[in-house]
Amino acid sequence: MAKPMTKTQLVATLAEQMGADKKAAGAALDAVCALITTEVSGGGAVTLPGVGKIYCRERPERMVRNPATGEQFKKDADKVVKMTIAKALKDSVNG
Repeated sequence: MAKPMTKTQLVATLAEQMGADKKAAGAALDAVCALITTEVSGGGAVTLPGVGKIYCRERPERMVRNPATGEQFKKDADKVVKMTIAKALKDSVNG
């Protein structure tokens, strides 16, 4: 498995693709990340065309088990961030 792309590498590649400098590309990336964080934490969803949909889902209260001790206890309801991958991305990876 290849190593994941770092933020520095992503900003450099984005700047090259945009034909802009790294500072502008970094600001654009930070703005997109902040927008996604704000929207999803507020209960909304964000669709990135060709990539997927990022959304927040609520999990109900449930019984869980501590694997070390085997003790069962009740875990309160919480929220979890999920991402559904777009078909176009799946097809490009598998095809």
